[in-house]
Amino acid sequence: GLFEALKEETHTDALLKPSDGSPSIPAHRVVLATRSEIFKDMLETNCFKDDTIRVPELNSEELESLLEFLYNGILPLEKLEKHVHPLFIASKKYEIPYLQEFCQCYMLNSLNASNVLDVLETSQACSNTALKEIALDFIFNNAEAVVLSDKYEALAAKNPQLCMQITREFFMNAKNEKFSRARVMGFQKKIGFSEKSISDFQASNVEEEMGNNQGSFASHM
Repeated sequence: GLFEALKEETHTDALLKPSDGSPSIPAHRVVLATRSEIFKDMLETNCFKDDTIRVPELNSEELESLLEFLYNGILPLEKLEKHVHPLFIASKKYEIPYLQEFCQCYMLNSLNASNVLDVLETSQACSNTALKEIALDFIFNNAEAVVLSDKYEALAAKNPQLCMQITREFFMNAKNEKFSRARVMGFQKKIGFSEKSISDFQASNVEEEMGNNQGSFASHM
């Protein structure tokens, strides 16, 4: 399959350079171009002369996970859990909608007091208003567990503006007392989340998502 060809570096014709100075990772242009409009544009421009695409958002391990998803259409849960936030940011920058939905689904399904601040930071980095509102509402509902944590102290030092937004959310919600599970569900509906689980992604649409890649790759072999 495609992923085996990647692992064996069979007929690879492009390189992706991670941010941590690790060696570039080989890939196939046809897969990159099929899965990402941004990669496609980069590969077709005259500035792409050394066959290398620099990916400053991802270190080597994260970039390998990105490629695994591009080739397979799915990602093992342990890798998704470890790299979901940088992958979500990369999915927005490089216009990979299916990966963006995949990561978003995981973040919503696994949202808890220990990771909600990470989700909040990621949503801000991606300008994802709906996801950000869900995270803020969760923080309001679980204020003691979140705001009294070491993570919140670290966030306050690193991103005081974001902490100010959390404070404003407290005041807004305390004032009108209208936020509820229904409001959260409203935001989930807005971003297309309807109790979909990661297993749903793994069980459906993978063949459809990867079908074009298989045909395109075969024609280039």
